[in-house]
Amino acid sequence: MFEDWDLIEASFAQQYGIRLRREAMSWNEFCTLLSGINHDTPLGNIVAIRSENDPERLKQFSPTQNRIRREYLDKQTCELVQEHPELARQRTQEFQAAMKSAFRKK
Repeated sequence: MFEDWDLIEASFAQQYGIRLRREAMSWNEFCTLLSGINHDTPLGNIVAIRSENDPERLKQFSPTQNRIRREYLDKQTCELVQEHPELARQRTQEFQAAMKSAFRKK
């Protein structure tokens, strides 16, 4: 959330007309409003880029969209390795096995 704070502020201003630095609201109200952010806000747009998995849509991504998505996925991978090293090791082994199977010489 801290890394996306500028996007959150811009999205609240765009969608709700709320300037977060000037408003006092409860945490519950903030969370409710944040969960209702539309896809056409700065945050909604970035979330859509980060979460896209449709191969056809990914082919149409601009270099900037690809960079945003790659940076997010890289960060997620680093967090997985740091927080759950055994799970990361297991997923790496599964990926390696899949690649060996897919590219096995015949």
